[in-house]
Amino acid sequence: MNLEGRKIVVNKSVNELVEMLNKPEDYRALMPESLQSFEARDNGFKFSLKGMPEIALKIEEVSPEQVVLKSASSSLDFALRGAMKPISESQTEVQLLFDGNFNPFIKMMVEKPLQNFINSLTDNIEKI
Repeated sequence: MNLEGRKIVVNKSVNELVEMLNKPEDYRALMPESLQSFEARDNGFKFSLKGMPEIALKIEEVSPEQVVLKSASSSLDFALRGAMKPISESQTEVQLLFDGNFNPFIKMMVEKPLQNFINSLTDNIEKI
C-alpha cells in the first residue's frame, strides 16, 4: 500500500531539517492534535493517537535527500519517507511517502486513518 502527502515548501534549509529530524524528541512538534502519548527513544519514538493503537518508529536514515522512519514492530512492515529537495538556501520542498506491506483486510482498515495522519503531519511540517 502506497500513500502520498502533498508537496509542500518549508521555510528551512535542508541542513536545518536534517538536524531537526535526527532528534527523536523533535517529532513531537509534528504530531497531530489527537496525540495522546509520545515517548522519545535513542533511535526513534513511540506515540499513540486517539482511536489508533500505539505506533513505534525507528529513525532508519536522515540525509539531505530523505528521512526514513520504519516500524519498530516486527508484526507491521511499513516505512514513512520524507523526500526533501532544496529550492533555495532557506527553502526545501518536502513530500511524505508511506509504503506498507499489509493484507487486504488491514489495508482497508488503516488506509483512511493513515492518509489523514500523513495529511496532518504535512500540515504541521509546513508550519515549522
